[in-house]
Amino acid sequence: MKIKFGIMIKFFLFYFILISIFNGTIVVLFIHIQEIMKISEDVVNKNFRISSASKKMIESLLWMAETESKYNLLKKDDYKTYFASAQRQFEENLTEILLLMPMEGKAENPWKELFKDYVDQLPGGLEGHNGEESSDVLWIPEEAINDWVKRISKARSDNELQIEAEMRGLNHRGEMAVKWGLVGLACSALLGLMGIIFLTRSMSRPLRELLRGIHSISREGLREPIRIRSKDEFGELAGAFNDMANRLRDEERMRSDFISMLSHEIRTPLTSIRESVNLISEEVMGNINDRQRRFLEIASKEIERICELLNHLMQVSRLEAGAVSIRRIPFSPADLVSGSIYRVTPAAEARDIKIRTEIPAQLPQAMGDPENLQQVLMNLLGNAIKFSSPGDNIVVRIHVDQGPAGKWLKFSVEDNGPGIPPDELTMVFHKYYRASGIRNQVDGAGLGLSISKHIVEAHGGVIGVESQVGKGSNFTFTLPISSEE
Repeated sequence: MKIKFGIMIKFFLFYFILISIFNGTIVVLFIHIQEIMKISEDVVNKNFRISSASKKMIESLLWMAETESKYNLLKKDDYKTYFASAQRQFEENLTEILLLMPMEGKAENPWKELFKDYVDQLPGGLEGHNGEESSDVLWIPEEAINDWVKRISKARSDNELQIEAEMRGLNHRGEMAVKWGLVGLACSALLGLMGIIFLTRSMSRPLRELLRGIHSISREGLREPIRIRSKDEFGELAGAFNDMANRLRDEERMRSDFISMLSHEIRTPLTSIRESVNLISEEVMGNINDRQRRFLEIASKEIERICELLNHLMQVSRLEAGAVSIRRIPFSPADLVSGSIYRVTPAAEARDIKIRTEIPAQLPQAMGDPENLQQVLMNLLGNAIKFSSPGDNIVVRIHVDQGPAGKWLKFSVEDNGPGIPPDELTMVFHKYYRASGIRNQVDGAGLGLSISKHIVEAHGGVIGVESQVGKGSNFTFTLPISSEE
């Protein structure tokens, strides 16, 4: 059974590893600090006290030797007192050092040996000497004192070396603590940064894919499924979105096939009805009066309108299926505009709308299918006429546009109509879509712009619109320039 690494598990693992490294760093620092405290305690409570006591012992021995010499020279009893006091201090410091030394240790202990030699110098040992002042002073030979001074100096020097070694160990422990602390801190920071990047990417990438898919559906319908990059909740969301998009695509295809089939089935009887109406209007079946002729004209116009709608529906189906072939040839863009304006001029004059052009004298030839592209331009002009008020102007422009892929010819049709709300700009090129403000005012099935979009994109161009409510709209599309220029 595979484990699904969901978002919660990823967050838990990230924080678990981060906290483990952090706590490990704290443990290492605590161990080093404990060692530092132990070494410091040994140096302060043992080595420094031994150094101080040994120094006092040397001073006591020197004082003892000096007082003994002065007594032998001057024979004053005060020197006996001085000697006994120095001897007592020597014994106290030696005892303090012996108490600081561990019971178990090296077999050769200079302080124990010194203590043994000192006891041997006392008649009767320690039992016969209580360290108190008396008239009977136990003088110690000067040779012994000098030997003890040398031995104490050597032991004191060894203790200083031990202090130095302990201080070096203390410094080493401190450096190790700083090193591992910095390593742990760097690892925590690096892991935190990498974890943030990983978690951010693991969430942002599927969200961007999902957003791309949503924009694709809202603008032009999903052409390919979004990529599923993970098996967490975002992966499930992407899979559900793909299932929804596939179902929408299947339903759209079924609806398109149904409309195409229905248009084809209706077209045959509609043609028979149109021919029958024309035969009656032409009085082939007999004479008709004026009232009958008027109704026949109305029926003929409605039949023509239905036939045009069916033609548009079938054309959309063929364009979506890729059944319409584009015959690309070089042509004059100015001729394309003038021919389109000529065909819509009657409709514009009927509404007192003027169409003017802003076309440079020298333009390169465009590459495309003039017949299909004329339908695009006529659709844009027809919409501009339909939504303009009497007395308005429509401006058709052409200029060379420098895009990322090279130079293109850019066509634009600008009107002074009611404009399109910003939230509906991405919907105007969808099939059957009409702006909310004019649905009940203007006839049409909302197929012209969808057909135009398919034709322009089949040429490799891009169609778009800019609009402001109350100020009009500007529809644009691009075409490639002929390579024969």
